[in-house]
Amino acid sequence: MVRVRLDLLRQEDGPEIIAANRGARSHHVPFVSPCMDEEGFAKWLEVASGASACSLIARRCADGALVGVFNLTQIARGNFQSAYLGYHGYPQTAGRGLMTEGMALLLRHTFCELGLHRVEANIQPENLRSVALVRRAGFRREGFSPRYLKIDDAWRDHERWAITREDWTGPD
Repeated sequence: MVRVRLDLLRQEDGPEIIAANRGARSHHVPFVSPCMDEEGFAKWLEVASGASACSLIARRCADGALVGVFNLTQIARGNFQSAYLGYHGYPQTAGRGLMTEGMALLLRHTFCELGLHRVEANIQPENLRSVALVRRAGFRREGFSPRYLKIDDAWRDHERWAITREDWTGPD
């Protein structure tokens, strides 16, 4: 039974996502800094609409409730065929395996529809739920990057996790 669907980010999603991000601030800090206002959403939508990005909203099929967000950024073509993956979930739908289903759909979209070869996710080691999610999806830990990314006004260490098309066990 399919419980999750992925939709491309749209302008109409703005008010709902902004409200959800504001309500989930304590859930997200210090791991992600999602948009909290219309200006932030507009910037995100502009980037997501470009050729080197793809933002997908995970929703519960039964009622359309927000499950999470997946952002593929810095999509590189040519010989690289790779992207960076960022994501976050929402506490009201957490703990039910819905982000795991969303990640499976995201990887199918990445490898089958976008034709990419590799996806890399950089995760703070303390973000145990996020690390568990990529492990379940088949990512492998490739390294550690000290003070890699500035989030919530602090440079934070990250582990580098990746999966390639060959390692992915999903359906074609």
